[in-house]
Amino acid sequence: MRVYLDNAATTAPYPEVFEAMKPYFTEVYGNPSSTHAIGRKARVAIEQARRSIAGHIGASANEIIFTSGGTEADNIFLQGMAPAVGHIISSPLEHPAVLQTIAALAKSNLADVSWLDLEKNGQISIDSLKKELSSHPASLVALMHGNNEVGNLLPLEEVSILCKENNAHFFTDAVQTIGHYAFDLHTMNVTGLAASAHKFHGPKGVGFLYLKQGIKLSSVYKGGEQERGLSIGTENVAGIIGMSKALEICHSRMNKQQQHISLLKKTMMQLLQDSIPGIIFNGTSANLDKSINTVLSVSFAEHDENEMLLFNLDLANISVSAGSACASGATKESHVLGALGHDKRRATVRFSFSESNTVEELIHVVDKLREIFV
Repeated sequence: MRVYLDNAATTAPYPEVFEAMKPYFTEVYGNPSSTHAIGRKARVAIEQARRSIAGHIGASANEIIFTSGGTEADNIFLQGMAPAVGHIISSPLEHPAVLQTIAALAKSNLADVSWLDLEKNGQISIDSLKKELSSHPASLVALMHGNNEVGNLLPLEEVSILCKENNAHFFTDAVQTIGHYAFDLHTMNVTGLAASAHKFHGPKGVGFLYLKQGIKLSSVYKGGEQERGLSIGTENVAGIIGMSKALEICHSRMNKQQQHISLLKKTMMQLLQDSIPGIIFNGTSANLDKSINTVLSVSFAEHDENEMLLFNLDLANISVSAGSACASGATKESHVLGALGHDKRRATVRFSFSESNTVEELIHVVDKLREIFV
């Protein structure tokens, strides 16, 4: 049995997504900037996708900027907005695309930075945010909606209200939550939001930036006019179509998906607690009200097999991620777990679920873990 529990890294594209994309490789392959018929058809398809995506998140079509993914969306917004604002308030648990961009802006003296205090479980200290907003009104607050490693969920509405009260701009990396949770951006004080298609069963290499109407960004790039001069280069037409289709499907199934995935997460927690001694759930991962339902981060007690845990699971046809490994596969500890005071003697595994997973798969995985640890 092959079990894939690494959906926070990437999800399998829906078959309908692939079918929707095919004509834009074989028939409507024109450059959407061209004025001839095939180019115009591609342009029409892009704008239809833009309207569809906007409708699903409570936005207007002119607030959607297509990008190559979440990392580009993060960079476009932060680099384009921060110099005009001058001060950024953020968290040490952010995705590297945000952390490294902020660090580069600070190093270049384009923005000052305040780092928020964290609660013991990694939740943002609201008192710390209030204090920083009081000291730095009209700043830029950059906080991710759902943490990709431990699943902590930001109280989005509360933060957006605080930002509004202090005339601050609010940017959120929602890569782990778009397609899984409902958004109505017209009712919230969100200036910018990043999303990536392959996290919600769309294709890789395409995403979008929501940019609130009336907000102007300085361009990161030179040499192109696509996407209002913010994400330049010929648009990934097939990818955009696939992303639109994926989001459409996710929203049509959202309630059913949430119920199923939440059941999987609760079942996995119970199976692990009943079967493996000494486990710890990281962050707010085990709290369904304060974490995203797709992610469960688990630390296992010190054991001789810890260093080989991922390797042995892979040999058993179980695909998961280590919460404590960097992208290159080196042994450098995750900045998220480090900020949470993670015990390096423990092995951490991130189990991340999708609608295609089953309870039977989880039982199989825990049986394999029991063979290793018990």
